[in-house]
Amino acid sequence: PVCGSTDHPCIAQKSDTAPSENELDEMKQCADMADNECRKIADKASKEKNECEKIENSIKTALEDMDIETENTVEEMCNSACNKGLFALAITDHCEAPEILLGSESEYGDFSKLIPKSNYETSIMQDRYKGKIKILRGIELGEPMHNDECTKKALCFGDFDIIIASVHNLRNRPDFYYMDFKKEDAHIILDMYFDELLETASFDSFCTLAHLTYPLRYIKRDTGVIPSLSPYRDKIDLIYETLIKKDKALEINVSGLFKGLGETLPAFDEIKCYHDLGGKYITLGSDAHNINDVGRDIEKGIELAFKAGFKSYYIYENCCPYEITIE
Repeated sequence: PVCGSTDHPCIAQKSDTAPSENELDEMKQCADMADNECRKIADKASKEKNECEKIENSIKTALEDMDIETENTVEEMCNSACNKGLFALAITDHCEAPEILLGSESEYGDFSKLIPKSNYETSIMQDRYKGKIKILRGIELGEPMHNDECTKKALCFGDFDIIIASVHNLRNRPDFYYMDFKKEDAHIILDMYFDELLETASFDSFCTLAHLTYPLRYIKRDTGVIPSLSPYRDKIDLIYETLIKKDKALEINVSGLFKGLGETLPAFDEIKCYHDLGGKYITLGSDAHNINDVGRDIEKGIELAFKAGFKSYYIYENCCPYEITIE
């Protein structure tokens, strides 16, 4: 007989161990329930996948829309540093804290988009150049004491290896770059500047204090003279002492050597003063805005540090200092 016939020996005889009709119904109900649960789980997983894809696509779209006019891309800067044989490169795009309030109306662009974009692109370069050069994610946080809420937002724009604190302008005044020091009283401006820089040095959430003598760039540009810092000695020493007490670093910014100032920011005498007061942590930066200036004159900065008495300088990863011995 064919299978399925009531005469087939496979089904004609009822086994003593065979489930009853009620048991079969219960087993079927359990199977149906399990099937329904599986469908629910599959539907939930599908919905979550769709949501993730929507978020991912929105992030990609946002990143594609975040266009900033720069001389070179993050990748080009990293490639330049690698070709020049640098040990490490930190990408520290500017973020002027108070300007965050202006969004896209800021002359610099919308920092809430620009900094995450920079951070994202740098993280990609970290993987791409792994084993060739150490690429570090950073931010130069300008005027962090001008607006607490904006500063908090800026620090949430990415995961940073190094946070540089800087002051490019006094409260309610333009960047020193835009000021005409033929008309301004440089002494008053510098006196106020070092007050703000001392306030900034007391800030907790940074690694290194940038270009201590920044206004001198533009004072010399407009007047041809670099003023003496003697009138501000006490204030500058307090800045150094604050950095030392809080285990913060002082940046030796070498850009002044090739951007018209003729000296590092700060100059050798100030680097020596910081060392003699007990300064330990220093960082080095070329302040490069294009591939030609990446790593430019860094060796000269290291030489000045060594001459001032420093036996090492530091790089930062996850905002922790790592010592590099000067050989």
